[in-house]
Amino acid sequence: MISIKAIHEAQNRIAPYIHKTPLLPLNDLDEYLGCKVFAKMESLQKTNSFKIRGALNALLALPEDVLERGIITASSGNHGKAIAYAAKLLGTKAHVVVPKNTPKIKVEGIQSYGAEVIFSVPSERFNVANKLSEENYWSFISPFDDNEVIAGQGTAGLEILEQLSNVDTIIVPVGGGGLLAGLSTAVKETKPQVKIIGVEPTLVARYSNSLAVGHPVTLPPESKSVADGLQTLKPGERNYPIVEKYVDEIVTVDEENILKATKLFLTKGKLLAEISSCITLGAFLQGSVKFNPNDKVVLFISGGNIGIDQFSKFEEMSI
Repeated sequence: MISIKAIHEAQNRIAPYIHKTPLLPLNDLDEYLGCKVFAKMESLQKTNSFKIRGALNALLALPEDVLERGIITASSGNHGKAIAYAAKLLGTKAHVVVPKNTPKIKVEGIQSYGAEVIFSVPSERFNVANKLSEENYWSFISPFDDNEVIAGQGTAGLEILEQLSNVDTIIVPVGGGGLLAGLSTAVKETKPQVKIIGVEPTLVARYSNSLAVGHPVTLPPESKSVADGLQTLKPGERNYPIVEKYVDEIVTVDEENILKATKLFLTKGKLLAEISSCITLGAFLQGSVKFNPNDKVVLFISGGNIGIDQFSKFEEMSI
């Protein structure tokens, strides 16, 4: 478990390097979704995702000699881009193991900061990264299963409470669980009455399956979703007990509604976000969440790394 004190320390540590991202009212979606909707736009964060919060906090906490030897991570894209940015900022070299099917925009984003990209079979990327870490004495920074990363991600929860003190519910995408663990700790330790809902793809429902049996389970290697940023097969060991303690509910969304939500966010909300982020809106289309008209609900828009080549996935869908 991480403490609220650790999250406040992370906020002070990373504040000079990140944006305080806007919390936007989505008035055009209020009637459509049946409540007062807001979007926490981490798509407008440096490196275009919340991941920079955890990456910077983790690297800034490393001893100088460890940092100088180099950094390695495994990532579906956004964490890798954040690590690459943080490593360049702090004067060290980053190496990022990504799945072979990682969107081009995310690979190019990682490379733009001078990091080495290493391609892997999706289910093997963590094994590859850990092996290279041992062989080269590079420090491995997990995208979610790391206390400093979790604390860094939790700073986004503190920001939401500062920006909308009377928020009722925050809906958060969940992959390995670093964001959900950090944000839920920050929010529940500050305002326990705020409801936290995690959302994951039906086809990669690692938290739903794990909570149903009472312990972390690993999904089959072939489990995959159009939400490319949410494809971790098992909850993080540090994340699972935090999610179990603080998160009110985990819901799932089918592929069709994830894509419809991405199109709805663009055409009705007039904002662009990557597919994995829009799963929060997809929970409404799925019928997994329902609210009263006066409820203030925040959709956590976790990233904006989407390329034109991905538009074809939802271009012809009706909403």
